[in-house]
Order: sequence, then structure tokens, then C-alpha cells
Amino acid sequence: MSAVNGDSEAPSYYLASANRYVEHPVLRGEVRTDVCVVGAGFTGLSAALELAERGYRVVVVEAETVGWGASGRNGGQICTGFSSGMEPIEAQLGPDDARKCFEIAEEGKAIIAERIARHAIACDLKWGYLHVAAKPGAMADLSGMQASLQRYGCETELLDRESLRERLGTDRYHGALHEAGAGHFHPLNYCLGMADAAIAAGVEIYEHSRATRIESGPDPVVHTGEGLVRARFVVVAGNAYLGRTVKPLHTRIMPVGSFLVATEPLGEERARTLIRDDEAVADTNYVLDYFRLSGDRRMIFGGGCTYSGVIPDDIAARMGRRMTRIFPGLADARIDYAWGGFIGITVNRIPDLGTVGGTVFYAQGFSGQGVTLGNICGRLMAEAVAGQAERFDLMARFRHQPFPGGPVRTPLLVLAMAWYRLRDMLG
Repeated sequence: MSAVNGDSEAPSYYLASANRYVEHPVLRGEVRTDVCVVGAGFTGLSAALELAERGYRVVVVEAETVGWGASGRNGGQICTGFSSGMEPIEAQLGPDDARKCFEIAEEGKAIIAERIARHAIACDLKWGYLHVAAKPGAMADLSGMQASLQRYGCETELLDRESLRERLGTDRYHGALHEAGAGHFHPLNYCLGMADAAIAAGVEIYEHSRATRIESGPDPVVHTGEGLVRARFVVVAGNAYLGRTVKPLHTRIMPVGSFLVATEPLGEERARTLIRDDEAVADTNYVLDYFRLSGDRRMIFGGGCTYSGVIPDDIAARMGRRMTRIFPGLADARIDYAWGGFIGITVNRIPDLGTVGGTVFYAQGFSGQGVTLGNICGRLMAEAVAGQAERFDLMARFRHQPFPGGPVRTPLLVLAMAWYRLRDMLG
């Protein structure tokens, strides 16, 4: 069968293979709490869990269901650092504070591993990551990435084309940079596991309870369709799905569509001919492809991002073509699932953290690296609520520009994406 999950009811592979799903009630009436968290994805649940463990009463309101947004739809890739690279961060903050930011991002990976172990979350965690050169000239870029990561204590290995062919069953790439300290997992199962841990710690989660309005100031209030939450603090973690709920944040982030397919199970032997060491893979193009093997040995292949705000109705065909360009031998593999959704990006590809009215904390715009950064930014917001805001304040120092164009920003960005696609093709 073929199933499509954009903003629709059809299941993604992740939803179809979820460990279990616990329904949470709709918020009705008035609730009082210490902290109201808006969004039950990685960022919101990370903040909620951290706050509950510190003794705060926490209420989470989610517009759909736990992990419904990017946290439950993404490629499952656990990345190092920031989408922007470290150079723009060094330019803004200087070398010492840039190093602190890198260490914060690295802590995001440690959080994932620690929570999986402590809460016994079954989510197929694997370590190992290949950044693959889509063009000959990209090898120089990978060499520069290696030098940058080495400055921050991250050891990597540069692989030539022949060495890479021993690891990947394709002739498409010209070499790779290998990281042992990045990896992949089943993102929705991890997210559901965090929700279970948060509930066990005392967090109240309300689903189908979209935040329609947030009042900031000394006594913040979160309004939903059928109720409201009065809190001392609010943590906003809606990211690409927040819309105009917090108007000052809308122009600082752009929802970008990303799409994935999952094949039928391929079997252990065939899967190993494609990705020998079960590592996550992403190429060096601006409009990149990324892929990995699932726990039941399907190929999960994603990419093809768009700025149009539209989920295409031919995801399986579109992504199937991209997949078979890399792995022609998969032309006979049935595509069982095809789905898509939105991630949030900023102009400079650096996360956007800050406050509104002194009591509303937010983190957004992880720009394709929200698995790691969402987890750590949830912790940073929890620290700030608890009065330990040094690390949150550091990340909030980044200067962010609004996306240009006002009401025509989407058409302008579609044109910009077309230019980047052409650059990828021309090398």
C-alpha cells in the first residue's frame, strides 16, 4: 500500500510502527499551573520533563497529538552542531562563547542517549553518520567541515570515493566525512517515550487543545479552543506549526516542507549492501537528500524541501525518483509509506531563542537539526524558568533578521530555492 501523511490523517511509517499510543484529554475549562508548555514535540516535552523533575507543576497543551509535528515526522537523524556551521556563530559571539554554544549542542546528543537509557525507550538508537559529497568540489567543503569540527574536539574521518563505496551501495558520491558521535533513531517512539516519562513525573498533557492566543506579562494566560491555562510562566515550543499565535515570532521563522518515504522491509542482507554499517547519511547539497535504515530494515529516504507551504500529493513518486537516482537497485522495492511535514528555519540557520513579556520563553528555527537542538533548548528554557538563565541568555544573544518580503515572502523564497536547486545541479 502507499500512505501519505502531510497534514493529513494517513499514517507515516513512524505512526504505523509506534510502540504504543496513549490518548490524552482535551483541555476544557480553566487550569492553573506553574508552567504552561505549548507544543508536545521534542522541545516542549524536554522542557516539561526537566521542569517536572525540578518540582514544578507543568501543563502541556498540544494542537494535535504528541509528536504530530516535525518531532514525529522527521528523518530521525541526530546531528552535530548547528545547520549554519560554527563560523557565523564565531562571528557573532566570539570564539569562547561559540565554544560554549557547541558544547550546548553536544549536550543535546547526550540528553537523548541518557533519556533513552533511563526511561527504557525502545527507539532503535544507532550511532554513526556520513556526510557525503554530492559533487567533486564538495570534498573541499567536507575537508573544511572536518577542520572546523576538529577545532571543537569532534574527531571525524575523511573517506575517499573507494572507501565510501565499501560502506554505501552507490556510485553517486565522491567521498564522505564520517562521524562516530552522530546517529539516528525512531523519532516518534522517542517522543512518545518522553511523553510517558513526563506523565510519570507529574506533567499533565492535553491533546487537540490548540493554543489560540497567549497573553504575556506578569500573569500569562494560554487560551485554547475550549479552555485556558493560567500560569506563572509559558514555554512556547510550536516551531513551524506555531503560525501567528505569538505574532512577534511569525516573521522570524519560515515553515519549510520536507518529505520522506519508507520502502518495504528489505531484509538484513540486502539492507547491509545499501548501508553497510547502519549509519545515517546526508549529502552536501543545499536541497539535500538524507537517508538511513529503519529498525526493521526499510530504507527511509527524505529530502526535497520546498518553501511553497504546500504538501504535494505525489510524495511517493517524487521521493521514489530521488531514492532510485541514488540506489537504482531499489527500483523494484515497494514504497509502503510516504509522508511530509514542516520544519522551521531562520534566515541565518541559527536557532532563535528569547522571551516575550518577561514570562514567555520560546525556542524555534532549528533549521533541520531539531532532533538534537530541540532537546537541549527545552532544557535551556527549563533552566531559565528556574532562574538559571546563563545558557539560555547566551543562545538568546544571536541576532535574527525577519524573512524579507512581507506578504510576498513565500514567492520570493520559492524563487530562491529554485536558484539553489540549479546550483546543486550545476555543481
